[in-house]
Amino acid sequence: MLSLIYRTAIHKGNTLNKYAPLTTSLLSYIPCMCHCHRERRHLSLKSSDAKDIRNIGIMAHIDAGKTTTTERILFYSGQIKHLGDVDDGDTVTDYLPQERDRGITITSAAVTYHWKDYRINLIDTPGHVDFTVEVERCLRVLDGAVAVFDASAGVEAQTLTVWRQANNYQIPRIAFLNKMDKHNADFEFSIQSIKEKLQVKPLILQLPLGKYTSFEGVIDVVTMETVTWNLKDDGRAYVQQPVDKNDAVAWEQVVAARTALVEDLVELDEEFGDKVLETDSFDPLQIEADELKAVIRRVTLGQGAVPVLCGSSLKNKGVQLLMDAVIDYLPSPQQCNQELVESFDGELCAYAFKIVHDKHRGPLVFLRIYSGELKPQSALYNLNRGTVERISRLLEVFADEHREVHNMTSGNIAVAVGMKQTITGDTLVSSKSNLAKISKDTKIQSNRKSKKHLGQDVKDKTERQLELLPGLDIPQPVFFCTIEAPSMAYQDALDNALECIQREDPSLQVKTDEETGQTVLSGMGELHLEIIHDRIKKEYKIDADLGPLQISYREMITEEVSEQSTLETTIGEQFHMANIGMKVIPTFELSVPDSVVFPEENDEFVYDQDAMDAVENGALSALSAGPRISAQVLGVEVVLESLHVAAGTSLAIVSACAAKCIQSCLQSSESEVLEPMMNVEVTTDQDRLGAVLGDLSKRRGHIIDIENRLDCKVVVARTPLAEMLGYATSLRTITSGTATFTLELSSYERMSQSERDALVKKLHYSY
Repeated sequence: MLSLIYRTAIHKGNTLNKYAPLTTSLLSYIPCMCHCHRERRHLSLKSSDAKDIRNIGIMAHIDAGKTTTTERILFYSGQIKHLGDVDDGDTVTDYLPQERDRGITITSAAVTYHWKDYRINLIDTPGHVDFTVEVERCLRVLDGAVAVFDASAGVEAQTLTVWRQANNYQIPRIAFLNKMDKHNADFEFSIQSIKEKLQVKPLILQLPLGKYTSFEGVIDVVTMETVTWNLKDDGRAYVQQPVDKNDAVAWEQVVAARTALVEDLVELDEEFGDKVLETDSFDPLQIEADELKAVIRRVTLGQGAVPVLCGSSLKNKGVQLLMDAVIDYLPSPQQCNQELVESFDGELCAYAFKIVHDKHRGPLVFLRIYSGELKPQSALYNLNRGTVERISRLLEVFADEHREVHNMTSGNIAVAVGMKQTITGDTLVSSKSNLAKISKDTKIQSNRKSKKHLGQDVKDKTERQLELLPGLDIPQPVFFCTIEAPSMAYQDALDNALECIQREDPSLQVKTDEETGQTVLSGMGELHLEIIHDRIKKEYKIDADLGPLQISYREMITEEVSEQSTLETTIGEQFHMANIGMKVIPTFELSVPDSVVFPEENDEFVYDQDAMDAVENGALSALSAGPRISAQVLGVEVVLESLHVAAGTSLAIVSACAAKCIQSCLQSSESEVLEPMMNVEVTTDQDRLGAVLGDLSKRRGHIIDIENRLDCKVVVARTPLAEMLGYATSLRTITSGTATFTLELSSYERMSQSERDALVKKLHYSY
């Protein structure tokens, strides 16, 4: 009864009706009928047809209001009964201690809710640049996204990054201009910013009703109604009524906006354009709202434009209309990945996009199910690993809570327990035999390393891996530092903790320095490594020590060179010998080599696969330490010219000989040192602009532009990362804490000879 009244009066009601006060009153008694509000969250989670499912993500720049918007969505859908606050550290999706301490999102959180008989799987993603990979792996499995903007700032640095990521996966999006109640919020400025910086056409579906602190609601351009919220019940109830023609200002605004919207749709949608052209007397105001919504949906799914809504999540205004827009304009799983789904003909295909370690359950693998049905105790075949994994339990996720389920259907997101070898980016199917059902048009990647597993397992004569779903493009880390256990007694525990965290976070790299024996962590930024250190202390109870933060430089050779190496040894009575000739060719591309070019087999050159793998492993490992500062070598192509191996020679000897040959090549070649360059955006006021510019010039910064953003100045610059260590403290000092900044890796650039010599001297290397 309560559920029926609640849905009728609040969720589905378009006007504030007589049931709202009764419902609000009755809701206060719900805790008596349910053991706790967390249990009540799961009561509505039912299976849905794929057409009634939406897989969406919330993405934006840091502090744009993603988590606050998510919290309101869960509140209005009935999944939680109390509103949390980021500043108070009690939101549902920011559940890590590090997130609540800092008031930022660090790891993506998945939640499921129901709205108007639709099942929505929602992922709240981080906004900080250090956690870009976390956004990347979540976008890979989404069908649509909501981009949240701070209406006083427009498109910011990290917004551009996540927008480009969404473009890579061709994800339809909705834009939500948040914080319309904020001082200096500017609707027109934000729209223009979207046009210019994101290079997309915004479809204005709502206009703000009031400005700044007087912002009270929106004017819906599609339905020609004003929508205002009753804040006495935390914004649950809202009033919709037609725009008053007697209000000349509001009427003129909505008529102009609707006319512009229809004109844009005529240009973007051929079907709608033909219909309008065939109409003798065309009146934009007479087009039905449902017809407009259908056209907007087609345009959004075709990514011809982006619908724009506005509101204030913190003030509980505009969120329900955003929830409606998710259903109206974003795609269902049926409308995405159709070729992939058809190729499996109903058989299981799932993609692992996230892994979390649970103290009691072990690794929890987040899976997006593209085809088929997933059940507990299922044996799955991992295409990437060439192994079979068994799921012991299947869970439904709600942030940091989980509920066991008996099955999960296509289009949904599930959590599998018991998978030991699967990592982020792996594709899983129900059996090897399903590979035969893959269509010939499926994208093929001729990566020689992947051929080994897939070619052997499915006995494919072409030995090419079928890349069902693209893996993650993990950027190279730019910071590194050493980490040490407090004593040898904790070393095994530290190694285990790092192994677990590295499996969760693909952007973290852990290796052992061969010369010193120290463990080295490589990450995306200062905050990233700080969070890792904090997690080791709090979650794993290890008081580990971090060494000083260092910059991850790169090296590049500038000339082609060939060398030949021989390695001979006798172990016991077995003689081992390998003679390898290799050539290293500069390509000047800023990418890490991932394979070796082998000559075609002929009468004079015959080899086996194991020997080739050993050669490749040795060669690529040698490229991790360049000749000048022992940094990773970029932009080279490695070619095998000759290979002679004595019978019975160990593969380890072959690999060591290949590494020795590559090291000789690197030592014989001229080389350059590359340093990471960062895109910097500093937002400050006019009075402190000079101090900011002067400080950046001292840091070898190149000023690209100085933009006006309302009453602030935004300095866009490029600086070496080495000069930006401790910049947050320095900026806080020179601007009295009033300025903010963002850093993002731009590229690697060659250092001048003087700077290179100073760096080599600093690192105690000689050449």
